Amino acid sequence: MSEVIVIGAGMGGMCTAARLARQGHVVRVLESSDKAGGKCRTEWIGKYAFDTGPSLLTLPAVYRDFFARTGKHLGQVVDIKAVDPAFDYRFQDGVQLKFANLARHKTQEEISRVLGPEVAAQWNALMKRAERMWDVSREPFVESELTSILSLIKRPTVLRDLKVIAPWKSLRELADELLPDTHLRYILDRYATYSGSDPRLAPAVLSTIAFVEEAFGAWHITGGIGKLSEAVYQRCIDLGVTFEFNTPVEKINHNKTRVTGVTLKSGRTIETSIVVANADASLVYNSLLSTKLRKTRSARKRISQSTQSLAGFSLLLGLRPDPSATSLSHHTILFPKDYDAEFDAIFTTRTPVKNPTIYLCAPHDETMVKEAGAQSLFVLVNAPIHDAAGKSGWNWNDESFNRDYANSIIDQIESQGISIRDRLEVLEIRTPADLERSVSAPGGAIYGTSSNGAKSAFLRARNRSPLKGLYCVGGSAHPGGGLPLVGLSAEIVANAIGNTQNASRLLH
Repeated sequence: MSEVIVIGAGMGGMCTAARLARQGHVVRVLESSDKAGGKCRTEWIGKYAFDTGPSLLTLPAVYRDFFARTGKHLGQVVDIKAVDPAFDYRFQDGVQLKFANLARHKTQEEISRVLGPEVAAQWNALMKRAERMWDVSREPFVESELTSILSLIKRPTVLRDLKVIAPWKSLRELADELLPDTHLRYILDRYATYSGSDPRLAPAVLSTIAFVEEAFGAWHITGGIGKLSEAVYQRCIDLGVTFEFNTPVEKINHNKTRVTGVTLKSGRTIETSIVVANADASLVYNSLLSTKLRKTRSARKRISQSTQSLAGFSLLLGLRPDPSATSLSHHTILFPKDYDAEFDAIFTTRTPVKNPTIYLCAPHDETMVKEAGAQSLFVLVNAPIHDAAGKSGWNWNDESFNRDYANSIIDQIESQGISIRDRLEVLEIRTPADLERSVSAPGGAIYGTSSNGAKSAFLRARNRSPLKGLYCVGGSAHPGGGLPLVGLSAEIVANAIGNTQNASRLLH
Protein backbone atom coordinates (compact mmCIF):
# COMPACT_ATOMS: atom_id res chain seq x y z
CA MET A 1 0.00 0.00 0.00
CA SER A 2 1.17 3.56 -0.68
CA GLU A 3 2.40 5.75 2.16
CA VAL A 4 -0.28 7.95 3.70
CA ILE A 5 0.68 11.46 4.78
CA VAL A 6 -1.32 12.93 7.67
CA ILE A 7 -1.04 16.69 8.14
CA GLY A 8 -1.46 17.47 11.83
CA ALA A 9 -1.08 15.39 15.00
CA GLY A 10 -4.37 16.41 16.59
CA MET A 11 -6.78 13.76 17.83
CA GLY A 12 -8.44 13.37 14.43
CA GLY A 13 -5.14 12.96 12.62
CA MET A 14 -3.70 10.50 15.13
CA CYS A 15 -6.86 8.37 15.35
CA THR A 16 -6.93 8.16 11.54
CA ALA A 17 -3.22 7.31 11.41
CA ALA A 18 -3.56 4.47 13.92
CA ARG A 19 -6.58 2.97 12.14
CA LEU A 20 -4.80 3.13 8.76
CA ALA A 21 -1.63 1.60 10.19
CA ARG A 22 -3.74 -1.22 11.58
CA GLN A 23 -5.12 -1.73 8.04
CA GLY A 24 -1.55 -2.17 6.79
CA HIS A 25 -0.74 1.30 5.46
CA VAL A 26 2.59 3.00 5.98
CA VAL A 27 1.66 6.28 7.71
CA ARG A 28 3.66 9.42 8.34
CA VAL A 29 2.31 12.31 10.44
CA LEU A 30 3.66 15.82 9.82
CA GLU A 31 3.09 18.20 12.74
CA SER A 32 4.03 21.89 12.70
CA SER A 33 4.45 22.14 16.50
CA ASP A 34 6.75 20.21 18.82
CA LYS A 35 4.10 17.96 20.37
CA ALA A 36 1.16 15.71 19.56
CA GLY A 37 -2.44 16.11 20.73
CA GLY A 38 -3.55 19.39 19.18
CA LYS A 39 -6.11 21.06 21.46
CA CYS A 40 -6.40 17.95 23.65
CA ARG A 41 -3.69 18.37 26.22
CA THR A 42 -3.03 18.49 29.96
CA GLU A 43 -0.41 21.08 30.91
CA TRP A 44 1.61 21.36 34.10
CA ILE A 45 2.41 24.79 35.55
CA GLY A 46 4.45 24.40 38.70
CA LYS A 47 2.54 22.10 41.06
CA TYR A 48 -0.70 22.22 39.06
CA ALA A 49 -2.03 20.37 35.99
CA PHE A 50 -4.76 21.79 33.78
CA ASP A 51 -6.89 20.40 30.97
CA THR A 52 -6.49 23.32 28.58
CA GLY A 53 -8.60 21.76 25.81
CA PRO A 54 -11.44 19.29 26.36
CA SER A 55 -12.15 18.95 30.09
CA LEU A 56 -14.58 16.05 29.98
CA LEU A 57 -15.22 13.02 27.80
CA THR A 58 -18.67 12.08 26.56
CA LEU A 59 -19.54 9.06 24.42
CA PRO A 60 -16.52 7.09 25.64
CA ALA A 61 -17.67 4.22 23.40
CA VAL A 62 -16.07 6.08 20.47
CA TYR A 63 -12.63 5.65 22.03
CA ARG A 64 -13.38 2.19 23.38
CA ASP A 65 -14.01 1.24 19.76
CA PHE A 66 -10.87 3.03 18.57
CA PHE A 67 -8.59 1.18 20.97
CA ALA A 68 -10.36 -2.15 20.46
CA ARG A 69 -9.98 -1.91 16.68
CA THR A 70 -6.33 -0.94 16.93
CA GLY A 71 -5.38 -3.72 19.35
CA LYS A 72 -5.93 -2.44 22.91
CA HIS A 73 -8.68 -1.97 25.49
CA LEU A 74 -9.45 1.55 26.73
CA GLY A 75 -9.05 0.42 30.33
CA GLN A 76 -5.51 -0.78 29.58
CA VAL A 77 -4.31 2.68 28.56
CA VAL A 78 -6.27 5.19 30.68
CA ASP A 79 -8.16 5.20 33.97
CA ILE A 80 -11.63 6.54 33.17
CA LYS A 81 -14.03 7.62 35.92
CA ALA A 82 -17.59 8.94 35.95
CA VAL A 83 -18.04 12.52 37.21
CA ASP A 84 -20.92 12.87 39.69
CA PRO A 85 -22.64 15.24 39.76
CA ALA A 86 -22.09 15.74 36.06
CA PHE A 87 -22.76 19.50 36.36
CA ASP A 88 -23.49 22.04 39.07
CA TYR A 89 -25.57 24.86 37.56
CA ARG A 90 -25.81 28.15 39.49
CA PHE A 91 -28.05 31.07 38.59
CA GLN A 92 -28.11 34.75 39.50
CA ASP A 93 -31.39 34.39 41.45
CA GLY A 94 -29.76 31.92 43.85
CA VAL A 95 -31.14 28.74 42.27
CA GLN A 96 -28.67 25.84 42.15
CA LEU A 97 -29.23 22.59 40.23
CA LYS A 98 -26.91 19.60 40.35
CA PHE A 99 -27.45 17.20 37.43
CA ALA A 100 -26.62 13.60 38.30
CA ASN A 101 -24.41 11.49 36.07
CA LEU A 102 -26.00 8.52 34.31
CA ALA A 103 -29.24 8.85 36.30
CA ARG A 104 -32.17 10.68 34.70
CA HIS A 105 -34.42 9.90 37.65
CA LYS A 106 -32.00 11.64 40.05
CA THR A 107 -31.83 14.70 37.81
CA GLN A 108 -35.63 14.74 37.67
CA GLU A 109 -35.78 14.50 41.46
CA GLU A 110 -33.33 17.40 41.77
CA ILE A 111 -35.31 19.66 39.42
CA SER A 112 -38.53 18.72 41.19
CA ARG A 113 -37.00 19.45 44.61
CA VAL A 114 -35.65 22.86 43.58
CA LEU A 115 -38.19 24.11 41.03
CA GLY A 116 -41.20 21.81 41.36
CA PRO A 117 -42.59 18.74 39.57
CA GLU A 118 -44.10 20.79 36.70
CA VAL A 119 -40.65 22.13 35.78
CA ALA A 120 -39.14 18.64 36.10
CA ALA A 121 -41.74 17.43 33.61
CA GLN A 122 -40.53 20.06 31.14
CA TRP A 123 -36.97 18.68 31.20
CA ASN A 124 -38.25 15.13 30.91
CA ALA A 125 -40.23 16.07 27.78
CA LEU A 126 -37.12 17.68 26.28
CA MET A 127 -35.00 14.58 26.97
CA LYS A 128 -37.58 12.33 25.33
CA ARG A 129 -37.62 14.55 22.24
CA ALA A 130 -33.80 14.71 22.18
CA GLU A 131 -33.62 10.92 22.44
CA ARG A 132 -35.85 10.53 19.39
CA MET A 133 -33.66 13.02 17.51
CA TRP A 134 -30.55 11.05 18.47
CA ASP A 135 -32.05 7.76 17.32
CA VAL A 136 -32.91 9.30 13.94
CA SER A 137 -29.67 11.21 13.32
CA ARG A 138 -27.03 8.93 14.86
CA GLU A 139 -26.53 6.33 12.09
CA PRO A 140 -27.21 8.24 8.85
CA PHE A 141 -25.58 11.50 9.86
CA VAL A 142 -23.28 11.40 12.89
CA GLU A 143 -21.66 8.01 12.25
CA SER A 144 -21.67 7.99 8.44
CA GLU A 145 -19.88 9.82 5.68
CA LEU A 146 -21.99 12.71 4.44
CA THR A 147 -21.63 12.71 0.67
CA SER A 148 -24.51 15.07 -0.13
CA ILE A 149 -27.90 16.19 1.10
CA LEU A 150 -29.39 13.86 -1.52
CA SER A 151 -28.04 10.85 0.34
CA LEU A 152 -30.27 11.79 3.28
CA ILE A 153 -33.31 12.75 1.21
CA LYS A 154 -33.29 9.37 -0.57
CA ARG A 155 -33.74 7.49 2.70
CA PRO A 156 -37.17 5.76 2.82
CA THR A 157 -37.83 7.20 6.29
CA VAL A 158 -36.95 10.77 5.31
CA LEU A 159 -40.40 12.29 6.00
CA ARG A 160 -40.64 10.72 9.43
CA ASP A 161 -37.05 11.68 10.22
CA LEU A 162 -37.59 15.29 9.15
CA LYS A 163 -40.60 15.56 11.42
CA VAL A 164 -38.54 14.39 14.39
CA ILE A 165 -35.43 16.46 13.70
CA ALA A 166 -37.30 19.58 12.54
CA PRO A 167 -34.30 21.13 10.73
CA TRP A 168 -36.25 24.38 10.29
CA LYS A 169 -36.39 24.83 14.07
CA SER A 170 -33.62 26.43 16.17
CA LEU A 171 -32.56 25.30 19.60
CA ARG A 172 -34.18 28.44 21.02
CA GLU A 173 -37.44 27.67 19.24
CA LEU A 174 -37.37 24.17 20.72
CA ALA A 175 -37.01 25.80 24.14
CA ASP A 176 -40.00 28.06 23.36
CA GLU A 177 -41.99 24.92 22.68
CA LEU A 178 -40.92 22.73 25.61
CA LEU A 179 -39.23 24.79 28.33
CA PRO A 180 -41.19 27.69 29.85
CA ASP A 181 -38.80 27.73 32.83
CA THR A 182 -35.91 30.20 32.39
CA HIS A 183 -33.38 28.09 34.29
CA LEU A 184 -33.88 25.10 32.02
CA ARG A 185 -33.78 27.34 28.95
CA TYR A 186 -30.34 28.61 30.00
CA ILE A 187 -29.11 25.04 30.45
CA LEU A 188 -30.38 24.11 26.97
CA ASP A 189 -28.86 27.26 25.44
CA ARG A 190 -25.48 26.16 26.75
CA TYR A 191 -25.49 23.08 24.51
CA ALA A 192 -25.24 25.36 21.49
CA THR A 193 -21.87 26.50 22.81
CA TYR A 194 -20.65 22.88 22.72
CA SER A 195 -20.31 23.44 18.97
CA GLY A 196 -19.35 27.10 19.33
CA SER A 197 -22.79 28.32 18.23
CA ASP A 198 -25.62 30.73 19.02
CA PRO A 199 -28.75 28.94 20.35
CA ARG A 200 -30.93 31.42 18.49
CA LEU A 201 -29.48 30.14 15.19
CA ALA A 202 -28.22 26.63 15.93
CA PRO A 203 -30.52 23.75 14.93
CA ALA A 204 -32.77 22.09 17.49
CA VAL A 205 -31.02 18.77 16.87
CA LEU A 206 -28.16 20.00 19.08
CA SER A 207 -30.42 19.09 21.99
CA THR A 208 -29.19 15.54 21.35
CA ILE A 209 -25.97 16.58 23.13
CA ALA A 210 -27.97 16.94 26.33
CA PHE A 211 -29.41 13.46 25.85
CA VAL A 212 -26.01 11.93 25.01
CA GLU A 213 -24.47 13.54 28.08
CA GLU A 214 -27.25 12.20 30.29
CA ALA A 215 -27.48 8.73 28.74
CA PHE A 216 -23.77 7.98 28.21
CA GLY A 217 -22.29 10.04 31.01
CA ALA A 218 -19.66 12.69 31.70
CA TRP A 219 -16.24 11.17 32.29
CA HIS A 220 -12.83 12.21 33.58
CA ILE A 221 -9.49 10.52 32.93
CA THR A 222 -7.13 10.23 35.87
CA GLY A 223 -4.23 12.59 35.30
CA GLY A 224 -6.24 14.79 32.92
CA ILE A 225 -8.05 14.41 29.59
CA GLY A 226 -4.69 14.96 27.89
CA LYS A 227 -3.82 11.42 28.95
CA LEU A 228 -6.19 10.28 26.21
CA SER A 229 -4.19 12.05 23.50
CA GLU A 230 -0.98 10.59 24.98
CA ALA A 231 -2.52 7.10 24.79
CA VAL A 232 -3.61 7.64 21.16
CA TYR A 233 -0.11 8.87 20.30
CA GLN A 234 1.42 5.78 21.91
CA ARG A 235 -1.01 3.55 20.00
CA CYS A 236 0.25 5.17 16.78
CA ILE A 237 3.87 4.57 17.75
CA ASP A 238 3.16 0.94 18.65
CA LEU A 239 1.56 0.42 15.23
CA GLY A 240 4.56 1.85 13.39
CA VAL A 241 3.28 5.35 12.55
CA THR A 242 6.12 7.81 11.96
CA PHE A 243 5.92 11.35 13.39
CA GLU A 244 7.86 14.39 12.23
CA PHE A 245 7.47 17.36 14.59
CA ASN A 246 8.34 21.00 13.87
CA THR A 247 7.53 20.13 10.25
CA PRO A 248 4.98 22.58 8.81
CA VAL A 249 3.51 21.82 5.39
CA GLU A 250 3.68 24.55 2.75
CA LYS A 251 1.30 23.08 0.18
CA ILE A 252 -0.51 19.97 -1.00
CA ASN A 253 0.68 18.98 -4.47
CA HIS A 254 -1.64 17.66 -7.17
CA ASN A 255 -2.06 17.19 -10.92
CA LYS A 256 -5.40 19.11 -10.90
CA THR A 257 -7.44 15.96 -10.38
CA ARG A 258 -5.66 14.05 -7.62
CA VAL A 259 -3.06 14.41 -4.89
CA THR A 260 0.58 13.78 -5.77
CA GLY A 261 2.28 14.72 -2.49
CA VAL A 262 3.14 17.59 -0.16
CA THR A 263 5.83 20.25 -0.03
CA LEU A 264 7.17 21.26 3.38
CA LYS A 265 8.12 24.80 4.34
CA SER A 266 11.71 23.57 4.41
CA GLY A 267 11.40 22.92 0.66
CA ARG A 268 11.40 19.13 0.95
CA THR A 269 8.81 17.31 -1.17
CA ILE A 270 7.17 14.01 -0.21
CA GLU A 271 5.35 12.05 -2.89
CA THR A 272 2.13 10.24 -2.00
CA SER A 273 -1.29 9.56 -3.47
CA ILE A 274 -3.15 9.87 -0.13
CA VAL A 275 -3.16 12.91 2.17
CA VAL A 276 -5.28 13.25 5.29
CA ALA A 277 -5.56 16.86 6.42
CA ASN A 278 -6.13 17.28 10.16
CA ALA A 279 -5.97 21.05 9.82
CA ASP A 280 -8.70 23.65 9.76
CA ALA A 281 -10.60 23.19 6.49
CA SER A 282 -10.32 26.87 5.60
CA LEU A 283 -6.52 26.59 5.77
CA VAL A 284 -6.56 23.41 3.69
CA TYR A 285 -8.63 24.83 0.86
CA ASN A 286 -7.35 28.42 0.91
CA SER A 287 -3.68 28.04 1.88
CA LEU A 288 -2.43 24.50 1.35
CA LEU A 289 -4.28 24.25 -1.99
CA SER A 290 -4.30 26.91 -4.68
CA THR A 291 -7.51 28.92 -4.69
CA LYS A 292 -7.38 28.72 -8.49
CA LEU A 293 -7.93 24.95 -8.43
CA ARG A 294 -11.29 24.45 -10.14
CA LYS A 295 -11.75 20.96 -8.72
CA THR A 296 -12.18 22.34 -5.19
CA ARG A 297 -14.19 25.46 -6.04
CA SER A 298 -17.46 24.10 -4.64
CA ALA A 299 -15.79 23.02 -1.39
CA ARG A 300 -14.21 26.45 -0.93
CA LYS A 301 -17.55 28.12 -1.58
CA ARG A 302 -19.33 26.02 1.06
CA ILE A 303 -16.65 26.74 3.65
CA SER A 304 -16.77 30.47 2.91
CA GLN A 305 -20.51 30.48 3.65
CA SER A 306 -20.03 29.02 7.13
CA THR A 307 -19.34 31.09 10.23
CA GLN A 308 -16.46 30.49 12.62
CA SER A 309 -17.28 29.06 16.01
CA LEU A 310 -16.90 31.10 19.14
CA ALA A 311 -13.53 31.21 20.88
CA GLY A 312 -12.59 31.01 24.54
CA PHE A 313 -10.81 33.15 27.13
CA SER A 314 -9.43 30.97 29.89
CA LEU A 315 -7.66 31.27 33.22
CA LEU A 316 -5.41 28.61 34.72
CA LEU A 317 -5.57 29.09 38.49
CA GLY A 318 -3.43 27.16 40.95
CA LEU A 319 -5.01 27.38 44.42
CA ARG A 320 -3.18 26.65 47.67
CA PRO A 321 -4.71 24.24 50.19
CA ASP A 322 -7.41 25.72 52.42
CA PRO A 323 -9.39 23.29 54.59
CA SER A 324 -12.06 25.95 55.17
CA ALA A 325 -12.71 26.55 51.45
CA THR A 326 -16.00 25.32 50.01
CA SER A 327 -15.44 22.31 47.75
CA LEU A 328 -16.46 22.76 44.12
CA SER A 329 -18.03 20.11 41.93
CA HIS A 330 -15.86 18.86 39.08
CA HIS A 331 -17.90 20.97 36.61
CA THR A 332 -19.62 24.18 37.78
CA ILE A 333 -21.42 26.69 35.54
CA LEU A 334 -22.18 30.20 36.77
CA PHE A 335 -24.92 31.67 34.57
CA PRO A 336 -25.33 35.45 34.09
CA LYS A 337 -28.57 37.35 34.46
CA ASP A 338 -28.81 38.02 30.70
CA TYR A 339 -27.58 35.09 28.57
CA ASP A 340 -28.65 36.68 25.26
CA ALA A 341 -26.27 39.59 25.90
CA GLU A 342 -23.43 37.06 25.74
CA PHE A 343 -24.38 35.83 22.28
CA ASP A 344 -24.95 39.40 21.07
CA ALA A 345 -21.44 40.35 22.17
CA ILE A 346 -19.74 37.32 20.62
CA PHE A 347 -21.56 37.04 17.31
CA THR A 348 -22.82 40.59 16.65
CA THR A 349 -20.60 43.26 18.21
CA ARG A 350 -17.58 40.89 18.39
CA THR A 351 -16.60 42.19 21.83
CA PRO A 352 -15.65 40.44 25.10
CA VAL A 353 -18.68 39.61 27.23
CA LYS A 354 -18.96 41.90 30.24
CA ASN A 355 -20.90 39.40 32.37
CA PRO A 356 -20.26 36.00 30.76
CA THR A 357 -21.31 32.50 31.65
CA ILE A 358 -18.36 31.15 33.63
CA TYR A 359 -17.34 27.50 33.41
CA LEU A 360 -15.21 26.15 36.24
CA CYS A 361 -13.40 22.82 36.02
CA ALA A 362 -12.09 21.68 39.40
CA PRO A 363 -11.02 18.03 38.98
CA HIS A 364 -11.23 15.85 42.08
CA ASP A 365 -7.98 14.23 41.01
CA GLU A 366 -5.01 14.13 43.38
CA THR A 367 -2.70 13.25 40.47
CA MET A 368 -3.27 16.73 38.97
CA VAL A 369 -1.62 18.55 41.91
CA LYS A 370 1.67 18.00 43.72
CA GLU A 371 0.46 19.13 47.15
CA ALA A 372 -2.36 17.54 49.12
CA GLY A 373 -5.38 19.83 49.31
CA ALA A 374 -4.26 22.10 46.47
CA GLN A 375 -6.62 22.69 43.55
CA SER A 376 -6.11 23.13 39.81
CA LEU A 377 -8.96 25.36 38.64
CA PHE A 378 -9.55 25.87 34.92
CA VAL A 379 -11.86 28.80 34.10
CA LEU A 380 -13.38 29.32 30.65
CA VAL A 381 -15.66 32.01 29.27
CA ASN A 382 -16.97 32.20 25.73
CA ALA A 383 -15.36 34.90 23.63
CA PRO A 384 -15.29 36.38 20.12
CA ILE A 385 -12.57 35.13 17.80
CA HIS A 386 -9.22 36.89 17.55
CA ASP A 387 -8.66 39.46 14.82
CA ALA A 388 -5.69 41.79 15.21
CA ALA A 389 -7.40 44.29 12.91
CA GLY A 390 -10.54 44.25 15.04
CA LYS A 391 -12.89 43.84 12.07
CA SER A 392 -14.27 40.29 12.25
CA GLY A 393 -13.31 39.72 15.87
CA TRP A 394 -11.53 41.21 18.87
CA ASN A 395 -7.83 42.00 19.12
CA TRP A 396 -6.70 39.72 21.97
CA ASN A 397 -3.07 40.93 21.82
CA ASP A 398 -3.66 43.72 24.37
CA GLU A 399 -2.03 42.28 27.51
CA SER A 400 -3.25 45.14 29.74
CA PHE A 401 -6.86 44.57 28.71
CA ASN A 402 -6.47 40.80 29.14
CA ARG A 403 -5.23 41.25 32.72
CA ASP A 404 -8.11 43.57 33.57
CA TYR A 405 -10.61 41.19 31.98
CA ALA A 406 -9.16 38.25 33.90
CA ASN A 407 -9.52 40.19 37.16
CA SER A 408 -13.14 41.03 36.35
CA ILE A 409 -13.88 37.33 35.83
CA ILE A 410 -12.24 36.45 39.15
CA ASP A 411 -14.35 39.18 40.82
CA GLN A 412 -17.50 37.61 39.38
CA ILE A 413 -16.48 34.16 40.61
CA GLU A 414 -15.78 35.47 44.10
CA SER A 415 -19.16 37.24 44.14
CA GLN A 416 -20.65 33.73 44.08
CA GLY A 417 -18.90 32.87 47.35
CA ILE A 418 -16.01 30.99 45.73
CA SER A 419 -12.64 31.93 47.25
CA ILE A 420 -9.88 32.59 44.68
CA ARG A 421 -7.48 35.41 45.58
CA ASP A 422 -6.73 34.27 49.14
CA ARG A 423 -5.50 30.95 47.75
CA LEU A 424 -4.01 32.07 44.43
CA GLU A 425 -0.52 30.77 43.67
CA VAL A 426 -0.64 30.42 39.87
CA LEU A 427 -2.47 32.62 37.38
CA GLU A 428 -2.00 32.16 33.66
CA ILE A 429 -4.17 33.71 30.96
CA ARG A 430 -4.94 32.00 27.65
CA THR A 431 -6.67 34.00 24.90
CA PRO A 432 -8.04 33.14 21.45
CA ALA A 433 -4.84 34.65 20.02
CA ASP A 434 -2.81 32.12 22.02
CA LEU A 435 -4.88 29.23 20.66
CA GLU A 436 -4.47 30.51 17.11
CA ARG A 437 -0.68 30.61 17.54
CA SER A 438 -0.34 27.25 19.28
CA VAL A 439 -2.51 25.00 17.08
CA SER A 440 -3.10 27.09 13.92
CA ALA A 441 -6.81 27.52 14.69
CA PRO A 442 -7.94 30.56 12.66
CA GLY A 443 -9.07 33.25 15.09
CA GLY A 444 -8.71 30.81 17.96
CA ALA A 445 -12.10 29.32 17.06
CA ILE A 446 -12.42 26.31 19.34
CA TYR A 447 -14.61 24.17 17.08
CA GLY A 448 -13.62 25.42 13.62
CA THR A 449 -16.99 26.33 12.16
CA SER A 450 -20.19 26.92 14.13
CA SER A 451 -23.56 25.24 13.72
CA ASN A 452 -25.32 28.56 13.19
CA GLY A 453 -28.15 27.92 10.71
CA ALA A 454 -30.05 24.93 9.36
CA LYS A 455 -27.54 24.46 6.51
CA SER A 456 -24.43 24.61 8.72
CA ALA A 457 -23.85 20.85 8.76
CA PHE A 458 -23.76 20.79 4.95
CA LEU A 459 -21.32 23.71 4.80
CA ARG A 460 -18.76 21.87 6.91
CA ALA A 461 -15.91 20.26 4.95
CA ARG A 462 -16.71 16.76 3.74
CA ASN A 463 -14.39 13.97 4.73
CA ARG A 464 -13.68 13.07 1.10
CA SER A 465 -12.37 16.06 -0.87
CA PRO A 466 -13.27 16.64 -4.55
CA LEU A 467 -9.52 16.29 -5.15
CA LYS A 468 -8.91 12.54 -5.32
CA GLY A 469 -6.72 11.20 -2.56
CA LEU A 470 -7.33 14.15 -0.20
CA TYR A 471 -9.37 13.61 2.97
CA CYS A 472 -10.35 16.01 5.74
CA VAL A 473 -10.63 15.00 9.38
CA GLY A 474 -11.14 16.85 12.65
CA GLY A 475 -13.40 19.49 14.16
CA SER A 476 -13.83 21.58 11.01
CA ALA A 477 -14.81 18.51 8.97
CA HIS A 478 -17.87 16.27 9.17
CA PRO A 479 -19.40 15.45 11.64
CA GLY A 480 -18.01 18.32 13.78
CA GLY A 481 -15.99 19.35 16.83
CA GLY A 482 -15.51 17.80 20.24
CA LEU A 483 -13.69 14.59 21.21
CA PRO A 484 -16.46 12.11 20.27
CA LEU A 485 -17.21 13.63 16.87
CA VAL A 486 -13.53 14.00 16.02
CA GLY A 487 -13.05 10.32 16.88
CA LEU A 488 -15.95 9.43 14.59
CA SER A 489 -14.52 11.66 11.86
CA ALA A 490 -11.31 9.62 12.00
CA GLU A 491 -13.24 6.36 11.72
CA ILE A 492 -15.16 7.66 8.70
CA VAL A 493 -11.97 8.77 6.93
CA ALA A 494 -10.08 5.55 7.67
CA ASN A 495 -12.98 3.48 6.37
CA ALA A 496 -13.27 5.67 3.25
CA ILE A 497 -9.58 5.19 2.46
CA GLY A 498 -9.76 1.46 3.15
CA ASN A 499 -12.82 1.03 0.94
CA THR A 500 -11.22 3.05 -1.87
CA GLN A 501 -8.02 1.01 -1.70
CA ASN A 502 -9.98 -2.28 -1.75
CA ALA A 503 -12.00 -1.12 -4.75
CA SER A 504 -8.79 -0.10 -6.54
CA ARG A 505 -7.25 -3.54 -5.98
CA LEU A 506 -10.35 -5.25 -7.32
CA LEU A 507 -10.25 -3.11 -10.47
CA HIS A 508 -6.60 -4.02 -11.06
